[in-house]
Amino acid sequence: MAEAAVLLAAILLALHPLPMSLSAAAGGDGGGGDSGTAEAAADRITALPGQPRVNFSMYSGYVTVDAAAGRALFYWLIEAADPASAPLVLWLNGGPGCSSVGYGASEELGAFRINPDGRSLYLNPYPWNRVANMLFLDSPAGVGYSYSNTTSDLLTAGDNKTAHDSYAFLVNWLERFPQYKYRDFYIAGESYGGHYVPQLSQLVYRNNKDVEKPILNFKGFMVGNAVIDDYHDYVGTFEYWWTHGLISDDTYQKLQVACDFESSAHASEACNKIYEVAEAEQGNIDAYSIYTPTCKKTSFLKRRLIRGNLPWLPRGYDPCTEKYSTKYYNLPEVQKAFHANVTGIPYAWTTCSDDLFYYWKDSPRSMLPIYRELIAAGLRIWVFSGDADSVVPLTATRYSIDALYLPTVTNWYPWYDDEEVAGWCQVYQGLTLVTIRGAGHEVPLHRPRQALKLFEHFLQDKPMPQPLHSIQSF
Repeated sequence: MAEAAVLLAAILLALHPLPMSLSAAAGGDGGGGDSGTAEAAADRITALPGQPRVNFSMYSGYVTVDAAAGRALFYWLIEAADPASAPLVLWLNGGPGCSSVGYGASEELGAFRINPDGRSLYLNPYPWNRVANMLFLDSPAGVGYSYSNTTSDLLTAGDNKTAHDSYAFLVNWLERFPQYKYRDFYIAGESYGGHYVPQLSQLVYRNNKDVEKPILNFKGFMVGNAVIDDYHDYVGTFEYWWTHGLISDDTYQKLQVACDFESSAHASEACNKIYEVAEAEQGNIDAYSIYTPTCKKTSFLKRRLIRGNLPWLPRGYDPCTEKYSTKYYNLPEVQKAFHANVTGIPYAWTTCSDDLFYYWKDSPRSMLPIYRELIAAGLRIWVFSGDADSVVPLTATRYSIDALYLPTVTNWYPWYDDEEVAGWCQVYQGLTLVTIRGAGHEVPLHRPRQALKLFEHFLQDKPMPQPLHSIQSF
């Protein structure tokens, strides 16, 4: 496929008992609960290079998901200060092919951020392990430190295989950490995680059916700036470009004529050509956060899905954080502390795997059927969206949700943080939509305090805060 076709597919997609191998590094210098097993104790992180002191425990390591293929997935568990009282939440970044350790844990909602020196860490003031035990998974094999000894695995990855490997990971991981069996469990993620999260949720839900007391006590899922439905993602993305002044009237009209909105996987030559015009008209902006500057030392000429790498922090802005994580996670002392790369992976750690991205084998056009099934099952489902993202924009998300034809419980209203409008919310029967004002593709990166508040409300299944005088429904 030509590069233009790949790029178009990327934007539209965005529109990312088996034996267990020993691994990991080991925790903080305080907190924590029963480590569960000898393997869990071996996975405890004593300290990461350049890490400040903390009052919680951490674990990391490998769980084998296919012994015959030698396929193992890498995880990083960052526990709450009082882990026994908090739920377990699995976080998945997308891509396909991007690292949950490199993005979610390091730039967004993890306990630490990486300093510009690429060798030391500082505390995230709004980490999600304040209210939950956060489990970050690099999936599928070939992402981050996750690996396979079967080369063809890296060229045959796809949605179905990823979901089943992630499920195998969870089942085996719970044998290593039995204290988390029967614990309230949620799945969360972003972007192409809009495929990963509902697909894994469906697998967990179906395997839990007719089980009186499932060990995976699954309660629901939450996704942000999520790939949901090709058709509506397509329509909503082009509309967002036009309404936000990123493309011309003429290009917008030609995109609507030339592109088949039903499919993003096999774009026509005419669609590819006008897409290239649209990209040129947008210029060298950060498509994942359209109002923030780019990292001048990083080329954005080759855009790819789930590269929301420009943070908008409350005090200061640094658009080059991806450079820092690439340096940090390739340090031998860091890999040793994590007990990562124990097999001598013959390639460097990267934030995203190009091979997986370009050779992805299956990607269903729509997640809406899964939404309908899980809504009918009564699971908690929240969808959130940063409104400054042009890759998986709010317009696309709203079109997809509208296609579910859900009755409204609470009409659209502004929600507040520190007496300022932080975004907007609408509660449907079976689903809650929350927007975050000014956030880009990686909401916890750009609006960390508001993202933590969103997460807290999701866990409590409590609507976002609004003034007492607001009209809640009619």
